[in-house]
Amino acid sequence: MHELKKNLPLSSRIYVAGHRGMVGSALLRALQAQGYSNLIVRTRQELDLCDAPSVRSFFDQEKPQVVLIAAARVGGIHANATYPAEFLHENLASAHHLIHESYLHHVERVIFLGSSCIYPREAPQPMKEDCLLTSPLESTNEAYAIAKIAGLKLCQFYRKQYGVCFHSAMPTNLYGPGDNYHLENSHVLPALLRRFHEAKEKNASSVTLWGSGRSRREFLHVDDLASALLLLMNIENPPDWINVGSGRDVTIRELAETIAGITGFNGRLEWDTTRPDGTLRKLMDSSKLMNLGWQPQLDLESGIKDTYVDFLDSQTKGHLRMI
Repeated sequence: MHELKKNLPLSSRIYVAGHRGMVGSALLRALQAQGYSNLIVRTRQELDLCDAPSVRSFFDQEKPQVVLIAAARVGGIHANATYPAEFLHENLASAHHLIHESYLHHVERVIFLGSSCIYPREAPQPMKEDCLLTSPLESTNEAYAIAKIAGLKLCQFYRKQYGVCFHSAMPTNLYGPGDNYHLENSHVLPALLRRFHEAKEKNASSVTLWGSGRSRREFLHVDDLASALLLLMNIENPPDWINVGSGRDVTIRELAETIAGITGFNGRLEWDTTRPDGTLRKLMDSSKLMNLGWQPQLDLESGIKDTYVDFLDSQTKGHLRMI
């Protein structure tokens, strides 16, 4: 049984690594809504997480009590296939530096954010936490997955050896305000949203999409992830790692049709089957977390509508992320 403890004092010094990303910004919103005001942030320009001396100097200066690691280099199939060295090096280095310095500086709690891609390509569905490292990974995101597994294991073994409360959360595919809409480097949902929006604006007769559309994916709004992390932050004896998902999946074809409807695109959907589908199904078993009292609040269609409103607003203001 994982016992809940009293909420961390609102004066707690909480460092959110990656606060400008989709997950980090959602965490900031959730923490601020709960009344936490002693929040520590740094931009990439202010703190290079791949540089060990810089990270050590930051911990010397700021002395955080809680570290939430949402910083990561992320992307879809194309980005993972094009930049595997960067995906492995940058994510491995930042995880190592943040976790090790947290231990050296007596941080009370670390939560490391991983990904559902840590689980094997042929893992039984839905994927439970204990299927980790039971068979080969999906080759299209192997580099990213290895870095995330290493971060998870660092937390697990520092906890085992030193008794620190370092643990991890493994979210499913995320979407929401602040997502990256680069057409080649982003994940499938934001890429589709942008493509259908631009196709509608151009009155295009069709949109061609990668793969067959048969692959199934699970999606979770980033605000639901943030609420799960605040719950986990207040558990006395959390699991070493825990899945965070909606418990429902859809085919990529169904996702595309939903996004086309929300954006108002009325043309044809054409599928380029010479392109990879990736893993045919990725659905996580999040029953451990749900048994602690957490439930996602946004269904997929409502969440995409919310995200499209943010997309249009960000585009109007010139703040749309396309990197």
